[in-house]
Amino acid sequence: MTRYARDVAIVAFAQTAHRRSSEDVSETEMLLPVLREVLDRAQLAPGQAGFTCSGSSDYLAGRPFSFTMALDGVGAWPPVAESHVETDGAWALYEAWVELLTGAADTALVYAYGKSSAGDLGAVLTRQLDPYYTAPLWPGPVDLAALQAQALIDAGEADEEDLAAVAHRSRAAARTNPHARLRGRVPMGDHLVRPLRTGDCPPVCDGAAAVVLAAGDTARRMCERPAWIRGMDHRVDPQGLGLRDLTDAPSARLAAEHAGAFDAPVDTAEIHAPFTAQELILRKALRLGDDVTVNPSGGALAADPVMATGLIRFGEAAARVHRGASDRALAHATSGPCLQQNLVGVLEGESR
Repeated sequence: MTRYARDVAIVAFAQTAHRRSSEDVSETEMLLPVLREVLDRAQLAPGQAGFTCSGSSDYLAGRPFSFTMALDGVGAWPPVAESHVETDGAWALYEAWVELLTGAADTALVYAYGKSSAGDLGAVLTRQLDPYYTAPLWPGPVDLAALQAQALIDAGEADEEDLAAVAHRSRAAARTNPHARLRGRVPMGDHLVRPLRTGDCPPVCDGAAAVVLAAGDTARRMCERPAWIRGMDHRVDPQGLGLRDLTDAPSARLAAEHAGAFDAPVDTAEIHAPFTAQELILRKALRLGDDVTVNPSGGALAADPVMATGLIRFGEAAARVHRGASDRALAHATSGPCLQQNLVGVLEGESR
């Protein structure tokens, strides 16, 4: 396991109750209560965090530099050291973690948000595809996930019943999650794009999330049981869908290896798998056996606020460490078509 110059932990986590549409509020209005809650839990005043980093997408918002408006929720005064990533907030967490490792700050506020209901999400996400060969065909995320699921079935690694079992378990786990949009029994429904049915796909929803990071003794003062980040790594597979085996996620495996996930067993895994087949692929790549509790929050199949879903996986894993439900947890986020980019972190609680 890699040893870092400083110990850094997630000490607080908050998120919205995710909704099908939040057209009655702006991104800033949706975000503000979450920021207040997470800062209160970390015992920080607005503007007191040493570093602030956010994740969002101008494509979802439909205007350039939309993240500058969300900064109104952070506060106009005092001035803050701030950065932004144009992707899921899990990558903002990665940037903030590196900032604290260097000693440039002792605390960091990380937040992410997305309003998927504002436009045609499928059309928006085609913009992340190869601009010459794939994007002009306008395949949406469900189309691409169906290709991946069919490849898994053709390889003899799963069938539609296996996919349905993932959906049922995820929605059942979400029964106790007050923030999830889909909870309890959800019919699988008709095929959207074979072999994927409605129940194999994530719900469109709007939402936001935030975490606070702290280093060393500062973390111990803020949280009774900090979720220490023992390792984190990000890897990328080729963008071209024909250049990789869609039944595997080698970048996820490599990221997990370099994050130290295979150095010792984990008891919990919060993985970012918006489609049922992707959970099966990630379970194999991340070496998650039946003894590991996977997505006890319900995961992305219960709530998928795009650009915040990956950050929520880290927050949910950290929250389980905070309350003693987990001693060593794996958190995972993905971006791009068919699990192209993968970020993996390992969170641990101190021995009790």
